[in-house]
Amino acid sequence: MTTLLDARTSQNASIANSISIPITILSTPGLFGQVGLNVLGATGPIRTQLSETVACQLPLLPVATTITLTVVRGTSLTDPVIYSSAEALNINLLGPQLFTFTASDFNVPPPASGLLIYTAFIGSNVLDTVRVGPET
Repeated sequence: MTTLLDARTSQNASIANSISIPITILSTPGLFGQVGLNVLGATGPIRTQLSETVACQLPLLPVATTITLTVVRGTSLTDPVIYSSAEALNINLLGPQLFTFTASDFNVPPPASGLLIYTAFIGSNVLDTVRVGPET
C-alpha cells in the first residue's frame, strides 16, 4: 500500500540566470533546498525520492572547481546523509552548468513530530563560484 503525503518544498529559482548567489567554500556548505513531508499517520515503511537541480558557474578567473552536493534527513550537516556527490565543473564552459540528481531514502523511521525534513547543501573548493539558477 502506498500513502501519498503532503509536501512543502522550496524552489529558489525557476529560471536560468535568475540569481547570483556565491557558493561558500567546502568547509561551510550552504543550504540550497529543503522539503518537509507531513508523515503523521503514515502506514508501512516510509520511502522518499527527491529530485533536485542546481546550476553553477565558474569563478571569473576559471580554475579547477569541484562542487559538493549533500542531502541529509534533517536540517544540519551532522544529520544522516542520504546523498552526497562531488562533481567537477567543466573549466572550458564559462556559462552555467547544470547538476540534476535523484536521492532516495528507504525504511525511514517516522519522526515523533510527524514532519520529515530533507535539506540539500552545496559547497565549492574555490571562492567566487556562484549559483545562477535554476534550482529546485
